[in-house]
Amino acid sequence: MYNPYKDYQEFILQLKKGNENAYAHLVTTYYKKLFIYALSLTHDHGSAEDIVQNVFLKTWESRNRLNPVYSIKNFLYKTTYNEFTNHYHKTKANSQLEHTYVETMNEIIEENEPELLKQKIAIIFDEINLLPNKCKKTLLLRVKEGLTNIEIAEYMNVSVKTVEGHLTKAYNQLRKNLTNRLK
Repeated sequence: MYNPYKDYQEFILQLKKGNENAYAHLVTTYYKKLFIYALSLTHDHGSAEDIVQNVFLKTWESRNRLNPVYSIKNFLYKTTYNEFTNHYHKTKANSQLEHTYVETMNEIIEENEPELLKQKIAIIFDEINLLPNKCKKTLLLRVKEGLTNIEIAEYMNVSVKTVEGHLTKAYNQLRKNLTNRLK
């Protein structure tokens, strides 16, 4: 692979200065390697792509703190692992919230009393309508339309982390407000 920089220190200094060509070289050199590493951790193409994109974004944002003495390769792999850990914890929390939501909906559907069922459905829709607009829209795209977080992010033109944040907020608020109202 062609390296336009005479030495490693010069490359890091150019990155620190905000040289976009140096950043492009960094991405070209490491994207595929980091993607394969992230994929080995997540076993999911979309999540691996999100993780690697976040790694490069964070690297660019914190480029002033790069140290030419330390290996950028080690830094990128460590950051990828940290991003995976963060992603795993958020995904796990969202999965548990979605599971609770589905269980609650199944319990309501199994009600034998049609009037009570109508009342519970009305309560749920009332609470969904009380959610902040972005949380409500994100939740409905996820639950009603069955879109993935990545698809929602593309549709709403936001990051996957923003989608995850909206869903977490929506599920937390619904759990908190519906727990007492549906008893």
